[in-house]
Amino acid sequence: QRRFSADRPPPSEAARTAMAAEDGSSDEERSRVLAAVQSDGCALRHASKAMRSDREIVLEAVRQDGSALQYACDALRSDRGFVLDAVLLDANALQHAATELTADRELVLAAIEQDGLFLQDAAPELRADREVVLAAVQQTWDALSYASEELKADRKVVIAAMHKLRRARVRFVSHSL
Repeated sequence: QRRFSADRPPPSEAARTAMAAEDGSSDEERSRVLAAVQSDGCALRHASKAMRSDREIVLEAVRQDGSALQYACDALRSDRGFVLDAVLLDANALQHAATELTADRELVLAAIEQDGLFLQDAAPELRADREVVLAAVQQTWDALSYASEELKADRKVVIAAMHKLRRARVRFVSHSL
């Protein structure tokens, strides 16, 4: 799972293009920024506020790198429908959605379908939701570490995680056994 790092390399060519786009006309700026984020989603961080509010540009950035959602305007990061579209493109976008959206069951389940470890980004009430946690551990056993203490002791949840772990370990066993 990709995580955003505070240590950033120097701006890429795409990022420099996005920064240069701030000086261009509106249509020209939009074309430049769109091209930049198609090559490097995080180039969005260098775009103007207007471009960071453009749904198409932000979704294209997220398609390249889900963590690009952090550079979108607050209105888009708080827009449930928009964030769902972003999460469906790249579950990493959930990490950068408005905090209240991490309690949205449908959004969290959409992320968990891609990788159960996104349970860690869910609000505490969803980490205590048996159905959500079961979906996560059925995707990857180690999502159990992000479940509530109560669900870590839930027989059905633990068995589901162990079943997933057993299946994961079996693939490394010689077929001659």
